[in-house]
Amino acid sequence: MVIGVAGLAAGLFVGGVLLVGALGWALQRTVDTEAFKTADAVAMLTAENALPDPLPVAGAEVRVQVIDQRSRILAASIDADRLVPMLNREQLARTHDRSGVYIPGRQIGLTGPVRVVAVPAGPPDDPQTVLVAKSMTDVAHSVKMVRAILLVGFPLLLVLLAVVAWRVIGATLRPVEALRAGAEEITGGARPGQLPVPASRDEIHRLAVTLNGMLDRLESARVRQRAFVADAAHELRSPLTNMRTQLEVAQHLGARTDWPAVADDLLADTKRLSRLVDDLLLLARADDGTPRPRRSSGPVELVELVVGVAQRYPSPPVRVEPPDGPVWVQGEPDALDRVLANLLDNAVRHAAGEVVVAVLPQPQDGADWHLVTVTDDGPGIPAVDRDRVFDRFTRLDDARTRDSGGAGLGLAIVRELVRRQGGTVRLADAGADAGGTRSGAGPGLRVEVRLPAAARLPD
Repeated sequence: MVIGVAGLAAGLFVGGVLLVGALGWALQRTVDTEAFKTADAVAMLTAENALPDPLPVAGAEVRVQVIDQRSRILAASIDADRLVPMLNREQLARTHDRSGVYIPGRQIGLTGPVRVVAVPAGPPDDPQTVLVAKSMTDVAHSVKMVRAILLVGFPLLLVLLAVVAWRVIGATLRPVEALRAGAEEITGGARPGQLPVPASRDEIHRLAVTLNGMLDRLESARVRQRAFVADAAHELRSPLTNMRTQLEVAQHLGARTDWPAVADDLLADTKRLSRLVDDLLLLARADDGTPRPRRSSGPVELVELVVGVAQRYPSPPVRVEPPDGPVWVQGEPDALDRVLANLLDNAVRHAAGEVVVAVLPQPQDGADWHLVTVTDDGPGIPAVDRDRVFDRFTRLDDARTRDSGGAGLGLAIVRELVRRQGGTVRLADAGADAGGTRSGAGPGLRVEVRLPAAARLPD
């Protein structure tokens, strides 16, 4: 507000100066016009050799003289000096092109400044000059009065506008102050909830709505973070507890301890712990939102990759249904290997008999993706839970529980890695076709992964 009032004061000052200057210039032009009108009339009388004596003038504040080229006064008005001309030669030289000069009024018996104009007159062989002087007292008085009015009125106007601006800005910022106070209470822990939303449909209203949305997202992120930390701590505690228990039992038994068996158990728990830490690190990096360039991204032969991953799972049997020829997709080999490994881990853990991995290439004309399916004959997942199982540390209450060895991160990692490759992943019934339509009865789950087809095949 201070900056605005200061700018307004500067604007009023400049405007007042311009107004006074323009008024003075306009009044001077009016005086010049009247003076030249009188001078032209006297010049016409001079040309007709009909100058009266004294010269007629209108008003007591006007003086007229007619002088010859030697500055001798030939005629004058009733109050004008008949011996000394109003202008000397130097001043007279400045009145060419119908311009005027200022002289002190006391020189010709007038008060205040006087405006004098000169008009040539007379025949060519006897040039003469008509001098008309007009007092500027009224003009100066008018300008002075306007200046006084501005000097009094502008400060009052400025104070009035400052008061109005203070009230208007205060009323405008009152919702902002309410938002600030609410934000301070929320961030200080005094109360949960949202910021007050003003009823007006203006920028403050939109700001409050946006801030409330931000608070909702922050609260959701905080809840997810706390849940993630709690779940991660719980998952990390399980293998650590097993390792500690085994070491305490081995220490208690002393020489009777079967150290090779203990080492095998500890190695298994260590691998589980390392795998869990790697999974948590991958998901944490995915949460920071920082875009990362793909490493070693390029055409990948999908059938060879699927066969190589499936060979790591001898029991229960994993059967691969390859297509007739190679299938090339675009992506990172390590990431695709991790996706397939996580899906097969999950499928093998819950399969009753076998797991079938199929690669279904799409028609090559205009195709932009290929399909990989992993199908098991286990208990399956209800349709209402198929989106939820992609969340972290999610376990269902049926056969897919912690006791089966999973940490609840496999499908979350699959979705993140597939998203990075530009693909999609979805769950369907084992008896459904690629479009999701149920084609047969029986338990089981099928995971469908669509991967972008390679735009350029390797030579």
